[in-house]
Amino acid sequence: MPPVLEADDVHYRRGGRVLLDGASLAVERGETLAVLGPSGSGKSSLLAVLGGLEPPDDGRVRLGGEALTVGAVGQRHRLGLVLQGYGLLSLLTAAENVEVALQARRVTGSVARKAAFEALSSLRVAEVADKLLEQLSGGQQQRVAVARALVTKPDAILADEPTAELDADAQDVVIGSLLAAADAGAAVVIATHDPEIADRCSRQVRISGGRLYPV
Repeated sequence: MPPVLEADDVHYRRGGRVLLDGASLAVERGETLAVLGPSGSGKSSLLAVLGGLEPPDDGRVRLGGEALTVGAVGQRHRLGLVLQGYGLLSLLTAAENVEVALQARRVTGSVARKAAFEALSSLRVAEVADKLLEQLSGGQQQRVAVARALVTKPDAILADEPTAELDADAQDVVIGSLLAAADAGAAVVIATHDPEIADRCSRQVRISGGRLYPV
């Protein structure tokens, strides 16, 4: 079986700056990979390329052995993304934001509502299910974004600093949920600057100078 996610000699530049310079990795099913590095080191760029949000300038990214194409709907549905800034829809409630991910996969009605509530419950934010985004704290929005990424049970989950605004208890809930997804078979990549979060993952790499190095 091929790796769930694979980057092969990936180069990525923006604004004249080299952000990825021959980055290579492979993430297997059931694995949790922590990508360590300070702000500006290229962690977010790596996840954007791995998630099919940005095309590499050179090199290849594969999802399940197939070349990853930016904008490919079928491939996008196999990925769960937790982005900085959360990417939630401000005019929707917390539950509706989670349901959107299911509706994109043609899961609707009571089935979608039940799954969304269960996902929010697992992140301990079920009490805000019917609140609009503007009524939620930053930490609550962050957990809603994680619930949205997990609810479809994707093949791979890419989480960019998913615990940045959370207290210790909420951090534990989020990381526990991501580790549980890996136990269920997902490949999970977590970009973080926190070594304690990285230590809970099955493998770590550090990004430096646009390249990835084992820790």
